[in-house]
Amino acid sequence: MQVTTLRAALAAGPSATAAAPGHVRTAWAALTARPAVTAVLVPASAMLVLGLWGLDRASMWRDEGVTHQVATRSLPEIVRLLGSADAVHGLYYLLMHAVLSVHPGEVALRLPSVLAGAATAGLVAALGVRLARPRVGLWAGLLYAATPLTGYYAQEGRSYALVAAGVTGATLLLVRAVRQGRVKDWCLYGAVVTATVLLHQLAALILLAHAVTLLLSWKRLDRQAWRNWAVCGCATLTVLLPLARLTLGQSGHPAWLAAADEGSSASLLKAFAGPTELVLTAALLLACVSLNSPLERTGRLSLNAVAMPLMVLPPAVLLAASQYAPLHHDRFLFFALAGVPLCAAAGAERIARGFRMMRSRPGRRAGGALFGAAVVALAFCWQLPLHQGDRTTDQRPDDPAALAKVVAERIGPGDAMLYLPSVARRTALAYPREFQNTNDIALARTAAASGTLYGQETGPGELRRRLADLEHVWLLAEPYAASTAWDPKSATERAKLTVVSEEFLLRADYRTRSGVLRHYVRRPPEKPVGWSAPAA
Repeated sequence: MQVTTLRAALAAGPSATAAAPGHVRTAWAALTARPAVTAVLVPASAMLVLGLWGLDRASMWRDEGVTHQVATRSLPEIVRLLGSADAVHGLYYLLMHAVLSVHPGEVALRLPSVLAGAATAGLVAALGVRLARPRVGLWAGLLYAATPLTGYYAQEGRSYALVAAGVTGATLLLVRAVRQGRVKDWCLYGAVVTATVLLHQLAALILLAHAVTLLLSWKRLDRQAWRNWAVCGCATLTVLLPLARLTLGQSGHPAWLAAADEGSSASLLKAFAGPTELVLTAALLLACVSLNSPLERTGRLSLNAVAMPLMVLPPAVLLAASQYAPLHHDRFLFFALAGVPLCAAAGAERIARGFRMMRSRPGRRAGGALFGAAVVALAFCWQLPLHQGDRTTDQRPDDPAALAKVVAERIGPGDAMLYLPSVARRTALAYPREFQNTNDIALARTAAASGTLYGQETGPGELRRRLADLEHVWLLAEPYAASTAWDPKSATERAKLTVVSEEFLLRADYRTRSGVLRHYVRRPPEKPVGWSAPAA
């Protein structure tokens, strides 16, 4: 009843609202008193709710498992690891170490990403407010929150949601620094950019996007703005250089990446603008309206000059670079998504201004904002199955918890376990309780003690000696390693395959999406040639 009354008041305008009951006037006042604040808080709150929805999936996929097992090490052990592997995520691991030291669970693992997603939705809205008007910010923030890709990374225990928050925050600080020109604003901008780049080095592409933003607005900028930006950029790159050199020495670790192909651009576009055809078409049309009929500037920088380079340049550069080196993945470019809802909201604002009904009476401005929010809510409902699917383990690359459960149910205390290849040990590191009674027969030094991600294994000779007296052994293999076509490069991995195939027989085989668990028993001794059973 209250909602119906409020809607009637919105439709009738401010005169009818003044005559409405007290609770309606209170709700109206809350909506219209501080529109800029409302435009930021509503998307941030919506994103927070979406991020918390279904947060505990009861399974960490493999990269989340790496985050968990690294972040729960001691600080000296983490620092030692970063010297040999995963330095690109070093700052994130240190941050998560502080978080998981309070409560080392899956919800706590993903909670920083949820909060970062909510912050990014609010920052996108703040950009819309600053560059256009409050309702543009409201629509942009809600569009960001309603995008399935946003919810996907807001519920993942990796750094990508935090990087997106840092990039969006830095963009807002750039707008502020250009407008006000204060040294402290430029220092804050440089600090946020540097911290974001240290979270993930490919976020340095934001400097290129910001450079183009300034270039598009060069007539309205003075030399001091360019000098301040150049100092911030050089300081960031100077801090990044040692980390980049260290990471290049670890270039073998992202070997799973594939080169971009003709379908990569289309896949990225659908992920950014809307996986469903209807939402994708609407978003592209609105972006075209924004590009061809831009909104007037409210400061030195226009909305298009800020949003277009952000959403176009980082993907274009990384896709081009991936033709020569495998660097492309949607997660590395997630931070560029913030430009899409800004352009779409600007296009919607331009269309809304074309309707005289929306601008004929000032009292209908809040009604127009609510109408646009309702359209975004409709788009969210249209894509609701995608959001629901992202809250399950089926939409993640693997499900190590299911494999760990199989291990716990099948293996007895003290049973010998082989991992093929050694990276398959990540399931045991992510879920140590299910593996606590197993005997890791090939392990020489643990992951934490050796400063590696998955531990150091013994050589082939020692492995054969350890297997010689065993009557049975369990083998946990990655899906690709369970294939007969797999040809390992490591001598220890080849020894595992040779000994198991020559000296053991397969007794049982348990397959999951994340790996294969096999039980082998020793072959019976061969009977001598000419041997016959003794007479009774």
